[in-house]
Amino acid sequence: MKIAFQHSGILPVKKYGGIERILFWHMKELVRLGHKVVLFGHPDSQVSKYGIELQESPKDINDLPRYLPKDTDIIHLTFNHTVNVSAPTLNNIQGNGQPGEVFSKNTVFVSKKHAENHNATCFIHNAIALEEYPFKAKDLSRFSDFLFLAKGSWKVKNLKQCKSLAKKMKRNLHVAGGQSWLPSKSVTSYGMVGGQEKLDIMNKCQALLFPVRWHEPFGIAIIEAMALGLPVFGSCYGSLPELINEDVGGVASDLAELERNILESEGKLDSLKIRQYVENKFSINRLTLDYLELYERMLAGEGLNTEAPTWRPDRAPLELLPF
Repeated sequence: MKIAFQHSGILPVKKYGGIERILFWHMKELVRLGHKVVLFGHPDSQVSKYGIELQESPKDINDLPRYLPKDTDIIHLTFNHTVNVSAPTLNNIQGNGQPGEVFSKNTVFVSKKHAENHNATCFIHNAIALEEYPFKAKDLSRFSDFLFLAKGSWKVKNLKQCKSLAKKMKRNLHVAGGQSWLPSKSVTSYGMVGGQEKLDIMNKCQALLFPVRWHEPFGIAIIEAMALGLPVFGSCYGSLPELINEDVGGVASDLAELERNILESEGKLDSLKIRQYVENKFSINRLTLDYLELYERMLAGEGLNTEAPTWRPDRAPLELLPF
């Protein structure tokens, strides 16, 4: 099968990047499984050595059909757009749509709740390349150091209450993904980080705090933390109840319940079992095999959703939910 992708940024990313890394890992896995992959991307992308054919992306995505190889079987896009070509187009959406926005019937969401929120059924959970997250067993008898791994300036990620909880519990908080400008002995901010620097920060911690105040489509940070053996404690919104169970952390409806979950979990969780949970459910091989099934369905003329998806909840996606 020959699959064409389009992404304007440089791949592979050197530092921060979630969607970009998943896209790159998926393309590599397709090549490993014997498929042909073409990337319409940034000319500085270093993908050819992984067996991915690189063509410079047209400035206007609507010009893509002029450059598309005639033997292309599937077009895989990571944004909401329809390309006027005969090859079926799959749209993978990682974020939440806006009220009134309409998506293609061949849109793939990243969790069951994400799909439901858009009046759709088709989803594939995100995944990671586990070899990029080397595991070391951790002592989880006490969570002395919490991790915050998200864009701290984005209010829906709820850095404010993470800092309050760390202060109340007399624990340290390591903020990877933004700055905390107010001085605090318990909070260390690293800005936007990636690569080995991010792994080093994560390995200083014993648990990830993820009390988001919106319907999180997936939360890649969740499985990144679990891959290193860290339990995750978050809110009950969006995909979190699908991803987090009592063996790997807990979900809560408010800050008090979140604190109870943390205290009750100390000394009861196993970092190796948390890692194995990710290996079993969130490997990039599993993601790629799931996408190959969808590609085959589309080539057979099947639509992935019965109706054109659109944002269903009454609240706008970025309106803060109570916590």
